[in-house]
Amino acid sequence: MKLIEPILENLISLISRLPGLGPKSARRIALYLLKNKDNLIKPLAETLSKAHSEILRCEICGAIKSSSANCTIKKCHYISNSYEQLCIVENIADMWAMEATNIYKGHYHILGGTLSALNGSDPETLLINSLIERVKKNNVKEVIIATSATIEGQTTAHYINDSLKGHNVKITKLAHGLPVGSEIEYLDDGTLFSAFKYRNSISEK
Repeated sequence: MKLIEPILENLISLISRLPGLGPKSARRIALYLLKNKDNLIKPLAETLSKAHSEILRCEICGAIKSSSANCTIKKCHYISNSYEQLCIVENIADMWAMEATNIYKGHYHILGGTLSALNGSDPETLLINSLIERVKKNNVKEVIIATSATIEGQTTAHYINDSLKGHNVKITKLAHGLPVGSEIEYLDDGTLFSAFKYRNSISEK
């Protein structure tokens, strides 16, 4: 005898795909949502629908933006402006973590992940070509690679370094205080501050 309705089973399955949630947590969340249908499910469904249709990824810097507006992340759409530094991060959460330290005041390039054949992430989806264009058109003097200290993050860092060779730009990466296997968004402010301040050079101009 089937104890769970198919629609509820599907809801639990979808919730369990979210980061950090297993089947048990997904079941608790699903049941809580059903218990609060009017206060949670309806507004959540409406907000998710609007997010799906109105929030896009900036084709230049990789940040999220409204479909009706230019990207507001450090005015990346002003492609003719010159700026000295460009920090490469994997995702929005990493950028927020950087901003919280107040150590970096430059521009960002948000990859949207790391190189992974398993997840279908290739140089095109990670906006590597856009990165090269930004470096050339904006006369960037230093590219700071702030990918995570995971195998995927370091593989991506090496690929970016190779892609930028010959483009007259200094390339550095976060080093001190960055544990092997760590992810940027989960580091405390002190560790991230140290990693940024004492970053190592990968290649010179």
